[in-house]
This record gives sequence, structure tokens and C-alpha cells, in this order.
Amino acid sequence: MTTRVPCPTCRRPVEWTPASAHRPFCSERCRLVDLGGWLAERHRIPDASGDALEGPHEPPLEPPEA
Repeated sequence: MTTRVPCPTCRRPVEWTPASAHRPFCSERCRLVDLGGWLAERHRIPDASGDALEGPHEPPLEPPEA
């Protein structure tokens, strides 16, 4: 039996096989839409403390005073 997963972009079912060239995406278009989201910083991975940056233009952290 072939495993099917939803495309992360459009939710269309994708067969999880070596023949699925764009997996987990259903097409090159969906793959590029997702990549564009990462490049535009619409997707973020939270840091170890669980706090994610609020935006791409956060001020730099100030060093602690000695």
C-alpha cells in the first residue's frame, strides 16, 4: 500500500514514493511557494527557549553591563 501525505502548500494528496519528484509537495509550483515563504520570513523556527522573533527587524541584543 502506498502512503499518501497532504501537500504542505495546497493540501492535495501526494504519494510518498521515489517517483514523486517534489515530495512532500505535489508540484514544483507548491515547492517554490513554500520556499518563497521562508525567504520572505513568513515561516520561522522558534529558538530553544520557545521564543520566536516577532519580526525580521528586531533590534540587536545589548551586551550585559559589567
